[in-house]
Amino acid sequence: MDIGHRMKELRIQYGLTQQELADRAELTKGFISQLERNQNSPSIGTLLDIIQCLGTTPAEFFTDEEPEQIVFKQEDYFEKTDEEKHCCIEWVVPNAQKNQMEPVRLTLHAGGRSEVYQPHEGEDFGYVIKGNVRIHYAGQNQTVHAGESFYFKAGKKHYLENTGARDAVIIWVTTPPNF
Repeated sequence: MDIGHRMKELRIQYGLTQQELADRAELTKGFISQLERNQNSPSIGTLLDIIQCLGTTPAEFFTDEEPEQIVFKQEDYFEKTDEEKHCCIEWVVPNAQKNQMEPVRLTLHAGGRSEVYQPHEGEDFGYVIKGNVRIHYAGQNQTVHAGESFYFKAGKKHYLENTGARDAVIIWVTTPPNF
């Protein structure tokens, strides 16, 4: 691990100048500069003081983990087309089944429908981007139009159906993951 680079990275992240970090750690600006350029090595005690002044812990300082991905692009999506049901489901957050919720983009072609989901713990939310869909939930049928949303507890059998002549596109989020 490049300690000097990590130290500089955190210093900049917290908006500190070398002088401000030096003042906080009771060191000289020149010594901080040497550390950041790996021209000098601090004692363990000094390094621990600097880490504390940077507002982190030794464990966080020495962790090389990459930050968790928070933005997902088209190339990250996983898609499954079901010719029989005339639908396409896109997982817009890869591996979301390990999370608390699972968002998908569902395209229902004319006459298409989703899987029939059996009652499960959790909740479902959807936003219709394009077209109209009919929600079949607990023996009830309700139509949701583009620009409208739906929300229900998933404790009853449910599915979506496109009764229109053009594609319907829905962002559907279920918790816990169920798709």
